[in-house]
Amino acid sequence: MKVSGFTFCRNAVKYDYPVVESIRSVLPLCDEFVVNVGRCEDGTLQLIQSIGDPKIKIVESVWDETLRKDGLIYSQQTNIALAQCKGDWAFYIQADEVVHEDDLPLLQQSMRRHLGNPAVKGLLFRYLHFVADYWSTNPWFYHKAVRIIRNNGDVESCGDAVGFHFKPTRQYLQSGPKEWLAHSGARIFHYGWVKDPKTMLAKVKEQIGFHHDRTPPPEQAKLYRQEAFHYDDYAVLKEFRGGHPSVMRGRIAAARRWGTRRNRWLNPQFYREVLRRGFRG
Repeated sequence: MKVSGFTFCRNAVKYDYPVVESIRSVLPLCDEFVVNVGRCEDGTLQLIQSIGDPKIKIVESVWDETLRKDGLIYSQQTNIALAQCKGDWAFYIQADEVVHEDDLPLLQQSMRRHLGNPAVKGLLFRYLHFVADYWSTNPWFYHKAVRIIRNNGDVESCGDAVGFHFKPTRQYLQSGPKEWLAHSGARIFHYGWVKDPKTMLAKVKEQIGFHHDRTPPPEQAKLYRQEAFHYDDYAVLKEFRGGHPSVMRGRIAAARRWGTRRNRWLNPQFYREVLRRGFRG
């Protein structure tokens, strides 16, 4: 069994992506790792080169700035990296996602178990979405996503690269027949919302630009009047008391809490959010 890892990144230094930690977290499982580096001037290419692992293959690309709608540029860039993968399985890890080392044996077992079953097109991961700091998670974000796909040419990234679809029918894997997917038993630690508020605002503005080719919707337009990002849900986020992946140790040691909050079970705002969005954990 051969496993290819793949990702894309651009402006990883500018927007403080933990891309080095991301790649290193899955390298032990991979026979090769393809990184599509978009052309930029913040040192992202040099950062990826500094990892210095012979498994890493770097592909450079120029982003098509005309694809400023629905985040399609992200799936396009993902598929550029995927096209270079040679493994039986292709393990997609975004530049702000990290896998815990405790889960690597589970992933190895899951890939081996389903290798001979062509009906299984992808493996699902459970998500932990960290927001504002490393001690706070948002339970209302999506809970599962596909991050390992069978690399036989039938599956590709779609939309804004959150998920994958079956190429012959363009059906989203997570809405397809249940036999298409199996549980990996592993977690994705998603750190995309853990940034300095000014850096976070700059990143969100860029993402809005790649989802809306004209004026952003009113609910997002207010961001352009802010000087820093406001973590409005911080008071009702879920406290995280578990262990982070070891590759994140340096970042976490240098970090601090974004703010203080009381126990969410004692906070009336939490119950209002449950009524509005449901209880998700």
